Amino acid sequence: MPRRKARMDEPLHPSTLSEILDRTAQLYRARFMVFFGIAVIPTAVLLVFAGLVALLVARLGTAAGGTTSSIDAEIFLSLLLGGIFLLALPTLIGATALAMAAMSHAAARAFMGQPITIRASYKAVWQKGWRYVGLYLFEVVVIWVVPFAAWSVLLLLSTVLTAILPGAPGGTLFALGVLAIVAGLVTCGFWMAIRVSLAFPASVVEQAGAWDALRRSAALTKGSRGRILVLYLLGMALNFILSMAIALPLILILALLPGASSPQRAQTMGFVAVQVMYAAAFAVQALTRPVYGIALMLFYYDQRIRQEAFDIEWMMMRAGLVAPPMPQAQAAAQPSAGSAPAPAPEAALPGDSEPANQPASPSFGESA
Repeated sequence: MPRRKARMDEPLHPSTLSEILDRTAQLYRARFMVFFGIAVIPTAVLLVFAGLVALLVARLGTAAGGTTSSIDAEIFLSLLLGGIFLLALPTLIGATALAMAAMSHAAARAFMGQPITIRASYKAVWQKGWRYVGLYLFEVVVIWVVPFAAWSVLLLLSTVLTAILPGAPGGTLFALGVLAIVAGLVTCGFWMAIRVSLAFPASVVEQAGAWDALRRSAALTKGSRGRILVLYLLGMALNFILSMAIALPLILILALLPGASSPQRAQTMGFVAVQVMYAAAFAVQALTRPVYGIALMLFYYDQRIRQEAFDIEWMMMRAGLVAPPMPQAQAAAQPSAGSAPAPAPEAALPGDSEPANQPASPSFGESA
């Protein structure tokens, strides 16, 4: 039975969650190496830095001693470790932001039935890299930093009050209140993650700035936030299942190795197990990252179909009946008089009849 091609041959229509998940699996399976190759780059960068940190920490433990030379070596290794942290943070932020943008670019072109490659996807988003870095930093701040900072303040406050007023009445109620606030912060983090979930697809497809993409995401996610939440929960479950499928056999093998009960062997095998499990976790992350990227791009187009009749607009553009409109995020930034509207990025897409071995026309931020 021939494999079904994930192209734009079928008429666009509002999709259910199961249809979006099915289409995500089709696109991922059809272009697995491309999507996996895009996702593995930031994962590999993270793995390299994690390996360097683990190696330096092990060397620090070996260099610990009372002699002058060992103290000097410990100071040098500590400074080197701090330098790696300073280098790793901006590198990981940049690599992750570019990977998310490249994933959105590849998913959009796959949705339109166009050929995609790893190199072309990264090249298309490279020139706008700072935009995507800013967008990613904003998402990290609102989803992780703000709730974590609020949780830290609450934890510090509760610790201080417990130390000042030990055994004071109402301690249980205070603890319950703190738990309720923490639950609210977690809910807020999920809410913000869903609200900004379509920012990267909007920024890549419409070539919108970071702030305009965030506003577009907030508008497009209305009416579909429950489905996006289910997607995130399914992704978390998939991560957990794959991680356990790798970790449990590894733990069983290590437990059955001869001599594993001796202290020295157990320490060595424990270090090896931790490193292998870290590598497995990074591999699982690289495998599941495209699921989010593809599914969120499908949600982006599905919401445009539901809210903006993009299916009708697309059919009319393909038939040559109307000129392609300018995306809303770009239209707000254009002067109202004396300027002609720029075509939407979707209009620059080559038709489905274009041969796969021909270079694609500039679209989704690609330079000619």
